[in-house]
Amino acid sequence: MIDTLRQTWNRFLALFRRASLDADLDAEIAGHLEEAIEDNVRAGMTPEEARRQALIRFGGVTQAVETQRDARGLPFLDTLRQDARYAVRAMRRDPAFSAVVVLVLALGIGANVAVFSVVNTILLRPLAFRDPGRLVWFTTNEGKGGLSGTTYTVAALEEFERHNRSFQEVATFQPFYNSVEYKLTGRGEPVSLEAVEVSGNFFPMLGVEPLIGRQFTTDESRKGGPPAVLLSYPFWQRQFGGDPAIVGRTLTIQTPFKYLPGPVTIAGVIPPSFDFGSMFAPGKNVDIFVPAYMDFWRTWGNTLAAIGRLKPGVSLAQAQAESNVLFPQLRAQHKDWYEDYKSTYSLLQDHVSGKLRRTLFVLWCAVGLLLLIVCINVSNLLLARGMSRGKELAMRTALGAGRGRLIRQLLTESLLLSGIGATLGLAVAWALTFALARQNQMALPLLSTVRLDAAALAWTAVIAIAVAAIFGLAPALRMSVGNLHELLKDGGAGMSQGRRHERLRSALVVAEIALACVLLVGSGLLLRSFLRLLDVDLGFQPAHVAAMKIEINDNDNGARRGVLIKQILDRVRALPGVEAVGTTDMLPLDRNRSWALIAKENLNDKRDHPAFAYVVSPGYLEAMGMRLRRGSDISWRDRVDTQCSVVINEAGARREWPGQDPIGRLAYGPCRDAARVIGVISDVRESSLEDRANTQMYVPMTQADPEGMELVVRTRLAIATLDPPVLSILRQLNASQPRTQFRPVQTVVDHAVSPRRFLMMLVTAFAFFGLLLASLGIYGVISYSVTRRSQEIGIRMALGASAARVQMGIVSQTLRLTLIGIACGGAASFAIARAIRSLLYGTQPTDPLVFAGVLLVLAAVALLAGHIPARRASHIDPMTVLRGL
Repeated sequence: MIDTLRQTWNRFLALFRRASLDADLDAEIAGHLEEAIEDNVRAGMTPEEARRQALIRFGGVTQAVETQRDARGLPFLDTLRQDARYAVRAMRRDPAFSAVVVLVLALGIGANVAVFSVVNTILLRPLAFRDPGRLVWFTTNEGKGGLSGTTYTVAALEEFERHNRSFQEVATFQPFYNSVEYKLTGRGEPVSLEAVEVSGNFFPMLGVEPLIGRQFTTDESRKGGPPAVLLSYPFWQRQFGGDPAIVGRTLTIQTPFKYLPGPVTIAGVIPPSFDFGSMFAPGKNVDIFVPAYMDFWRTWGNTLAAIGRLKPGVSLAQAQAESNVLFPQLRAQHKDWYEDYKSTYSLLQDHVSGKLRRTLFVLWCAVGLLLLIVCINVSNLLLARGMSRGKELAMRTALGAGRGRLIRQLLTESLLLSGIGATLGLAVAWALTFALARQNQMALPLLSTVRLDAAALAWTAVIAIAVAAIFGLAPALRMSVGNLHELLKDGGAGMSQGRRHERLRSALVVAEIALACVLLVGSGLLLRSFLRLLDVDLGFQPAHVAAMKIEINDNDNGARRGVLIKQILDRVRALPGVEAVGTTDMLPLDRNRSWALIAKENLNDKRDHPAFAYVVSPGYLEAMGMRLRRGSDISWRDRVDTQCSVVINEAGARREWPGQDPIGRLAYGPCRDAARVIGVISDVRESSLEDRANTQMYVPMTQADPEGMELVVRTRLAIATLDPPVLSILRQLNASQPRTQFRPVQTVVDHAVSPRRFLMMLVTAFAFFGLLLASLGIYGVISYSVTRRSQEIGIRMALGASAARVQMGIVSQTLRLTLIGIACGGAASFAIARAIRSLLYGTQPTDPLVFAGVLLVLAAVALLAGHIPARRASHIDPMTVLRGL
């Protein structure tokens, strides 16, 4: 065994000492020959005869050298090196062909690696936490409804932690961003902060250690304790320039609720690997983390999102079974809990990205189809190039190369092309992932963490080898077989060989068209679904509307709030170009929260009666373009000292007063006392464009406390032109107003549909690239057919065939290939369309418009690709052809 390993090692080292070993061998052979020549001379031979006899006795010198090289080295690697050097020379002989193949492969492999990186980041790679498989997401009400319907009260979680036996610990955070406003002061202009309140054990339970500094202490996590914050990595870099000495310094952070009284200590900086917004609120940026004071949130209702860590040996099913028994018992003890208050568990990984599993799978299949089209296209190119190499391969065969050696040589060339394409493809993939990771407004979890990692590099290697085998095998097998006599004749590859190549290339083109058809049908259905989604009635008109976060120092006094808001609205409305203006604490399709809304007639109904709640000012409905169906809008007559008023939507009217007029009716929930319904508006899509609207209510901001405030303006002017004058007005009334700017409400809508747009755009791009490759394949095959049949076409034209008839024959050949491909692809498309049914909106998998459109597009592209060779064929000079016979 040791001798074998030593021999193998010596063989391996010999690969790197080839020159010196060859020199030693040459010297040794020369020495043996000199001794033999001298012996022959002493025996009486002439020097010439002595040398001839010595060489005869020694045998072939070249054969001896090759035998010794095989014995000292690794023949397989030696042969591979020779094949690689020959492949490089072949690429240099035809640089244009090599460049085209490498470019096509780079685009196909790069797109595949980029999509793999997205899929790997979102679905395959474990979350960057300690033992992530034991982290569990909690949700109430089976995850239905807004945040208020799926989160927990402080008391419920405390009771659960005391009685459960499945979880080591439970951590929480406050998902209602901006329910407490934060701003950084004392460092120039006030800076608005995006803050998240987290329990003291939130980061330790996840296993997230600060990049610098420390975690929150027990005292800092209690109300009344020393206030502290943890900075997010982007905020630390942006605001403090990445200063490592920032830990321990104090900041002045103000909140209307005095949530953090006095100077605040910087405890540490969260590492860049943890992007809270990307994971729990895609599209949101977080600046600081603050300890969640449970006593503060105790009276706010359902305000906490929870994550638990399972005890060792406890499965998710066991924990769920315990919850199904425990929560009914706890509800029996707490009559104030909702009737449907229960807990449903899912792995944190599934909560974060599980909803995208089908979407990403479809995207991965689409890029896989594109890669197959790339392989088929490159195979066609190699077959076309193989016709010009027929004599070269025949000559090598005549010199003794076997079929296996030829196949190995051709596959080595394919592997080299694939390797270079994969290397460039990594650059393409890096550019794509770099761009995707910076799409902050896209509602895709973990997108900011997408990168090329070791898994992506390994996938690239696998793809490169697989692609080389796929596109290189068929040409290698075909090119290594042929009639040696015909190939060596002056006529080239011969007619029979040409026909075999043409049939194979035609079959490959049919496969390209079929795959392109599948991609086009899929992208067409997704595009049609996306357009249908954009056509849904939002219940408001986002065009020409913008919103800006503002701060009002009203000390929770509704009367003072009304005075301040009215002043702001009157002065902003007076600005040139402003058509309507109002305020709200939440925008539709952005944040949400639900309160109870129950008609006086339904008070005995014990079921939940949730409603999405918005605290608004007069003018808000007009500014948003919401349609008032019945009754009146909120007005300045709705004051603290008058009966509470509420505007509801049609869904709320149908639920609480079916078949009745709700105007003037009383409802409980929006205010402390009964509220009177004064108006009904059209349903507004509050959380998703795809889901029907739920019950909504709009309460005057003078009669209910808003959670934050946004100024909403409708204008025909450019949004940026309003920033300076509006900010000036706000600071005249409140000098500490943070610098902020308007954001178009359309961006909120775009954020809501961004996952569907992401899928649609990528699949459409892949389909377009696949269609382009298919058209090039059609052009290549038809052009080659015209070249091969030039003599036949010239003779036919000499016998009277018109140019139009020749063109029609070529075009009919093009259409025949296209129709066969469409027939095969159409059958596969029906199956694929049914598989993606769940991703479609308002569109049937068998949508005739999409299938007809794909048929027309493919036919048009095929006609265009075949028209150029057809015109060339019709211009063949019969006399030139006849003279060449």
